Amino acid sequence: MENKKNFHDRYYKLLLIISALLIVFSIFYLINFYSVNQDFVHKDISLTGGTSVTLIGDIDSTKLEQGLGVKLEDFNIRGVSDLITQERKALIIETKLSSDETKQILEEYLGYELTPENSSFEFTGSTLSESFYRQLLTAVWVAFVLMSLVVFLIFGESQVLKTYVAVLSLFIVKTAYSHISLVNALAIFLILLSIPFLFYYSMKKKINYYIPVAFSIAVLFLLIFQSFYSGFPSLIMVIISIVLGGLYFFYSIPSFAVIISAFADILMTLVFVDILEIKLSSAGIVAFLMLIGYSVDTDILLTTRMVKRSEGSLNQRMFSAFKTGITMTLTSLLAVGVAWFVVKSFSTVLSQIFLILFIGLSFDLFNTWVTNASILKWHTMRKNK
Repeated sequence: MENKKNFHDRYYKLLLIISALLIVFSIFYLINFYSVNQDFVHKDISLTGGTSVTLIGDIDSTKLEQGLGVKLEDFNIRGVSDLITQERKALIIETKLSSDETKQILEEYLGYELTPENSSFEFTGSTLSESFYRQLLTAVWVAFVLMSLVVFLIFGESQVLKTYVAVLSLFIVKTAYSHISLVNALAIFLILLSIPFLFYYSMKKKINYYIPVAFSIAVLFLLIFQSFYSGFPSLIMVIISIVLGGLYFFYSIPSFAVIISAFADILMTLVFVDILEIKLSSAGIVAFLMLIGYSVDTDILLTTRMVKRSEGSLNQRMFSAFKTGITMTLTSLLAVGVAWFVVKSFSTVLSQIFLILFIGLSFDLFNTWVTNASILKWHTMRKNK
């Protein structure tokens, strides 16, 4: 165990550089992916709109795919099999064409009429799907902001800044769900109250809160601008999120380490999903929402042991957290992996959820015990000096 400690003491900064390079690579990969595909993911018809057809029976998917290749637009075929016997029960075909066009093409190829007894059709309009996609992304964004707030409330040192960060986080919720008038009024009232409050504490306690004051004034101008022209809600959410990130970095490195590790989990998982060319469904985005919760549990465990406890050496506290945390994550990985293997043959929705969780938890092993641990060790050793 001592050799492992000595190795980590010597090379934890190098490991942190590797983590930073992976995050930078992931960001540039997504930028390039967006420039090519005009989005950050491949979306299935639940997010783009289209028709899903279920053909009941043991139909040869290879021949069907070859026969429909020139007739259906951007289609996808997958089989549904019995869990025990692995006997093919049905085929699911997804395409961007309308139900009537899809039914006509399939009947011409199959040579018989498609009825409710041998098939089923589901159609989703593109406008509805796109709106649903934006709402899911907003939900993920707001969930990540609120998760970051909880982490800062746990590990932040200043009660004043905790209150202020809570106010800014409320603005994210306010901007995302601006139709809720009570949230709007409360947000504007709190930001107006925070400016003189922060000035007072800066002078009385001799603590530098002038950066948050500047951020408050900037956010207030953004709110006034939005009240006259409501065309930039996403821009305002981005700006306030960057402000929050800056506050976490300048005033609580432990909180920033947890948040950047959770962000890296989601970022690297998204890149890996794109590399595998998985078409993300609404269930897949819900899996990313679940991953936010899964990704911070071991980070909070590690940070609590290293920052808030004092018994034993720094390496001993880190290794103690590692033994507990690795058991938690490996248990979750085993459960999710078995669940994915069981459901992949008959449920695409559950299969995609479990697959994304498995990928995300795998990256969480790296980001917790390399990225987060290295940042915390660097911060703690500098603070002790």
